[in-house]
Amino acid sequence: MTTTMMTDLASVEMRRNPFPVYDHLRSGSPVLHEPSADAWMIFDYDGVKRALNDHESFSSSMLAAGRRHPEWLIFFDPPRHSQLRNLILKAFTPRVVANMESQIRALSAELLDQTASRDEIDLATDYAVPLPMKVIAGMIGIPLGDWPRFRHWSDVILRLSYTLADNEEAARASNEYAAVTAEMADYLPSLVAARRSAPGDDLLTRLIEAEVDGERLTPQEILGFFQILLVAGHETTTNLINNAILCLLDEPAQLARLRTTPGLIPNAIEEVLRYRSPVQWMFRATTRAVELNGHHIPAGKLVLPMIGSANRDPQQFSEPQRFDIGRDPNPHIAFGHGIHFCLGAALSRMEARIALTDLFQRTTAFELATSDPWEPRQALHVHGPSRLPLRIERAASQLPD
Repeated sequence: MTTTMMTDLASVEMRRNPFPVYDHLRSGSPVLHEPSADAWMIFDYDGVKRALNDHESFSSSMLAAGRRHPEWLIFFDPPRHSQLRNLILKAFTPRVVANMESQIRALSAELLDQTASRDEIDLATDYAVPLPMKVIAGMIGIPLGDWPRFRHWSDVILRLSYTLADNEEAARASNEYAAVTAEMADYLPSLVAARRSAPGDDLLTRLIEAEVDGERLTPQEILGFFQILLVAGHETTTNLINNAILCLLDEPAQLARLRTTPGLIPNAIEEVLRYRSPVQWMFRATTRAVELNGHHIPAGKLVLPMIGSANRDPQQFSEPQRFDIGRDPNPHIAFGHGIHFCLGAALSRMEARIALTDLFQRTTAFELATSDPWEPRQALHVHGPSRLPLRIERAASQLPD
């Protein structure tokens, strides 16, 4: 392994299959300093879990490492994090999520109906991207017709992960993000004004009306919420759906097992989350010197807890390289851990369950429609294909009369 891990992480091959490299690094040194970005990478399950949970030593604010970051909830520490998280929490209660099931089923059916006359579909662009994007747009209270614009904004925001390095690509990602932020700042005021005059049952109305310590959120804070919800609200689910199909195509016996035992779909989703974690790593910064696995991480350093590696740690999982839809227990940390545990985890799981159920009911078989290796999503820290062409055999009930 080279000493420029940021370059390796950015390669298409690494983003398509980082797991052998993770295994090599985890067994050799579960904590590794990457000099080109001056970042400390943590590869073992216990170390990653501590970095995600110990917010007093591992801050979510990159300012602790002398780096700028967007004004997003995921980059805040308590008490501000607790205050802002509680504003969003009410939108993701078990009751609210459960009540969304019929709406998500209708959206799923609508998207799949649009492909009903075709023997080939691109699962990513036809289904796995628009389904969660339209769900979160509806939750925020944004016109569904604007979702292609949201997708462009989301793709640009995701490329912020390239700013870890100091090169032309990082500068381009920063400039694109600045341009998109300006577009979003122009887009939001009219929506905010509409909600002020006619409040709705949506997240945007809730953010406008919310008070923290007696003060309303600033336009900049609302914009920050808008950006993180736009990205986090769909990217994980998109990759979860796509990765589930990749896993099952790689393991025909597991696919056959799932078709004959659909009650295992929730278990299968958990195994996909572990085996091909949609988010491969997160950002932290040390607030003080930390001793971890025999390594001394100084204060004020960028830390990357490698979730994708932790979820394949043999010290935690039996036969971690085996994809097993019946795995139990399965204590993966694909949705994070501690105070920053993903607010939308239950929603993402439900969307994936609906997606797999609908795909199985509408098809008797599917296979990749190309022999070309899949192209990764354009972000260093997420794992999944940008396109997933499938050749499908439709169930008899789905064939035209």
